[in-house]
Amino acid sequence: MTATEPTSPPGLAEPGLVGKLSTLDRFLPVWIIAAMVAGLGLGRAVPGLDDALAKVEIGGVSLPIGLGLLVMMYPVLAKVRYDRLDTVTGDRRLMIASLVLNWLAGPAVMFALAWIFLPDLPEYRTGLIIVGLARCIAMVIIWNDLACGDREAAAVLVALNSVFQVVAFGALGWFYLKVLPGWLGLATDDLHFSTGEIVVNVLVFLGVPLLAGYLTRRTGEKAKGRDWYETRFLPRIGPVALYGLLFTIVILFALQGDTITGRPADVARIAVPLLVYFALMWGGAFALGRAVGLPYPRTATLAFTAAGNNFELAIAVAIGTFGVTSGQALSGVVGPLIEVPVLVGLVYVSLWARRFFRTQHQPAPHPATHPAQEDPR
Repeated sequence: MTATEPTSPPGLAEPGLVGKLSTLDRFLPVWIIAAMVAGLGLGRAVPGLDDALAKVEIGGVSLPIGLGLLVMMYPVLAKVRYDRLDTVTGDRRLMIASLVLNWLAGPAVMFALAWIFLPDLPEYRTGLIIVGLARCIAMVIIWNDLACGDREAAAVLVALNSVFQVVAFGALGWFYLKVLPGWLGLATDDLHFSTGEIVVNVLVFLGVPLLAGYLTRRTGEKAKGRDWYETRFLPRIGPVALYGLLFTIVILFALQGDTITGRPADVARIAVPLLVYFALMWGGAFALGRAVGLPYPRTATLAFTAAGNNFELAIAVAIGTFGVTSGQALSGVVGPLIEVPVLVGLVYVSLWARRFFRTQHQPAPHPATHPAQEDPR
């Protein structure tokens, strides 16, 4: 199921799905790369644009980025069948695997990679560690949706990440930047950040669109019925999510256009551990989901929620702590430069790998039935 085809019946995503995508979805990597280039071009072509954008904020949240994320997330969260969330919270395999991957494995893997690849660049290293602590609560919903993941599971795991982000970000930052390096005889970094700023980011990037999506579904189904809501209303708002994503990418890259284009060697050094990180986290989570017997939709959700990071939060913390031109902030900005095309590519890998789950975990479907009955959508 894709951002522009939100209401296909469950199980109609055959192995040849990619070839059946709409033009908008089929060329998604092209649109995303074009948005990156446009953002970088704007940052270079318009003097002072990055400073002007950075100053337009409310409560520490960039207003343009917040607007883009609201537009991006609302249609996806409006698709969630909230009356089925209990089927997700009762899946102990999924919940435990997600907690372990996001809050134990993810930060530890990024810490190790930052020290392995950037031992002589403390600012960039600190920035990457901060990125590893900021678990994804925003764009992962788009990747999960494009990969035909479980929407209800994604909503629950994103909410879980949000709660843990508020509770655990400060403690993990202290541990990975102060305590653990000291135990290992490594240099330590002093990090100060506002818990209130984290709360604001979570409320803006997740809480507002989540509430709007829930109320939209509830009122829409009550007024017109579920069939109208899913076959008439959702197809109209579905493409808006992709437009919001592209707008967010343009603004994000415009904020640091000069920095990114002016330091290509530094960007390359930051990119290497990020590439390794995404490969390890996504591949490990996908393998774990299959190993513990999760169906494909929930395995895909587990993999994308484990691999994605909340770069908006990481950038906000880095800028607020070290300054907008700091190396820590640059690490945060390089993050989506690498994450977006890599995770788009992994969407296609995930769709290709779906056939193995169908073969292994499902009997051959009867011609008159849907071939993926476990798909919760």
